[in-house]
Amino acid sequence: MVKDIQILNEKETRGGFGEGILEAGRRNPNVVALTADLLGSLKLQAFIKEFPDRFVQCGIAEANMIGVAAGMTIGGKIPYTTTFANFSTGRVYDQIRQSVAYSGKNVKICASHAGLTLGEDGATHQILEDIGMMKMLPGMTVIVPCDFNQTKAATIAIADYEGPVYLRFGRPKWPNFTPENQEFQIGKAQVLNEGTDITLFACGHLVWKCVEAGRILEEKGYSVELINIHTIKPLDEEAVLRSITKTRCAVTAEEHNVLGGLGDSIAQVAARHLPIPIEYVGTKDTFGESGKPTELLTKYGLDTPDIVAAAEKALARKKG
Repeated sequence: MVKDIQILNEKETRGGFGEGILEAGRRNPNVVALTADLLGSLKLQAFIKEFPDRFVQCGIAEANMIGVAAGMTIGGKIPYTTTFANFSTGRVYDQIRQSVAYSGKNVKICASHAGLTLGEDGATHQILEDIGMMKMLPGMTVIVPCDFNQTKAATIAIADYEGPVYLRFGRPKWPNFTPENQEFQIGKAQVLNEGTDITLFACGHLVWKCVEAGRILEEKGYSVELINIHTIKPLDEEAVLRSITKTRCAVTAEEHNVLGGLGDSIAQVAARHLPIPIEYVGTKDTFGESGKPTELLTKYGLDTPDIVAAAEKALARKKG
C-alpha cells in the first residue's frame, strides 16, 4: 500500500547530483564537470577536490559552456554542464539545439533549482517550461528524478548512456524515500504501488506529494496505482498503457506547466491507444513568484489536496 512508502531522511536532490557526479567520475575517467559560476549550488566541491584537472569554470557564460562541452565530446570526453535549470535551457536553447541536439553530441545538461520549489528567487529563476522545451528536441533524453537517492543513481547512469541528456532536479531538502544504491534504468518507469481504481503519474518533487495523496485516497477506500515517471523521454509507454488499461483513469502531477510537460506526454499515449479521463496537476499557463517552496506549491495548485481533488474528479468522470 502507498502508506508503506516511508521517508528515509530529507535531502536536497542537488546533493544527490553532487554525490552522483563524483561516483561517475571515479568510474569513468572521461567524465568532466563544467559550471557557469555555480559550483557551490551544484555541489561540485567533492568532484573538484578529487579531480581538479577535470573541472572547467566557464563563468557566467552559459552559451559558451554549452559550446565548450559540445567540443569536448569530439575528444571522447563526457561533459556534465551545470547551472540553474532556467539558465541551462532558456538562456542557451539555441546553442543546445544547434551544437548538442542537432549533432547528437554526448553532453549531459544537468539543471538544478527547477520549478516553483526554487522559492524566494522568484519567477525569473523558476523555470516551468523546460521539460517541454527539452523533450521537443530530437534525440534529447529528459530525466526528472524524484529524490536524493534517485538523482544520485541517475547522475551515475547517464555517463554510460550515449547521447544528449537533460537531467532536472531541485533546490530544497525533500523527502528521500527510494532505495539507496539503486540501479537507475533510463526509460523504465518505476511502479511504487499497484492499484486498480486510479493511476497517479508523477515526476520530480511531485512524486512524494502523490505518495501523500495516495495515502488519503486509500483511506477513502480507493485502490491507487502510483508510478514515478522519472524518464519523460523516452517515455515508458508500455508501463503507461498497462496501468491505464487496468485503472481506466489517471492524474498527472509535475512541478511544471501543464502545457508541454509530463501530462501532455501521458495524454498523447492515452489518446492514441486508450482514451480515458485524465486530470492534470501543474502550473496553469503562468509564471511563479517569490515565496517559500511549500507555500508556492499550495498557491499554484500543486499540493497534496490538489492531487486528491484531481483524483476524485477523474474517478467521478470514469463512473459518469
